[in-house]
Amino acid sequence: MNPYLAELVGTAILIIFGGGVCANVNLKKSFAYQSGWIVISFGWGLGVAMAAYAVGKYSGAHLNPALTVGLAFNGDFPWSKVAGYILAQMVGAMIGAAVVFFHFLPHWKETDDPGAKLGVFSTGPAIPNYFANLISEMIGTFVLVLGVLTIGANKFTDGLNPFIVGMLIVAIGVSLGGTTGYAINPARDLGPRIAHFLLPIAGKGPSNWGYAWVPVAGPLLGGSLGGVFYRAVFKNDWTPAFWCVLLTCLLVLLIVWMIENKKKRA
Repeated sequence: MNPYLAELVGTAILIIFGGGVCANVNLKKSFAYQSGWIVISFGWGLGVAMAAYAVGKYSGAHLNPALTVGLAFNGDFPWSKVAGYILAQMVGAMIGAAVVFFHFLPHWKETDDPGAKLGVFSTGPAIPNYFANLISEMIGTFVLVLGVLTIGANKFTDGLNPFIVGMLIVAIGVSLGGTTGYAINPARDLGPRIAHFLLPIAGKGPSNWGYAWVPVAGPLLGGSLGGVFYRAVFKNDWTPAFWCVLLTCLLVLLIVWMIENKKKRA
């Protein structure tokens, strides 16, 4: 299988499981309605594992632009393939979201809350604060990329790595995910959000585009920092990219902090 097609298929599988568990929990008259955060965290973790098992040998199963960029900064992935991988991941995420829409077709009318419907497709903050939300997404994705790289440095029984990475997703969800819904993946959030905007979902509300940049920028920054951090600290390879990424993260956080404080004073 072509690696770009593999990323598309793998990301679609990820969203079918991940968006599917959100739909199960959020949409009325589902037998899993209101079954809670633990169910959602395990659904996403197992979804990552299943997608990785499906396409890992063809593309490495990045399934996430932040991981692709983090691996490129770590020197494990060629920059020439980054754009193609990200495009494939975005398209796959939109396809996966469309599958979830059709699977739960009669449940959209039964659910009154537009926010619950949007929550099937994309994330949102528990407490809206761009500065804090951005930090949460950066930390979660930093942990993800660092975790993937450290897991890869260990020897496991053949075929166990995807499952361990899936458990990493569960760990991030149950420990860090309650602040923003832990997108930790720009394709996971933006692709389904576009699908939410385009699909004829009964009673849907706005797609919350004002927040949409946070689960894109936060994971890309955090993933990049995870990649250069691992390369510098674990491999003792202090490249100029480390300082560039670190300064970029600090600069973006400073700008967002100033904007957030200006909003509070207004």
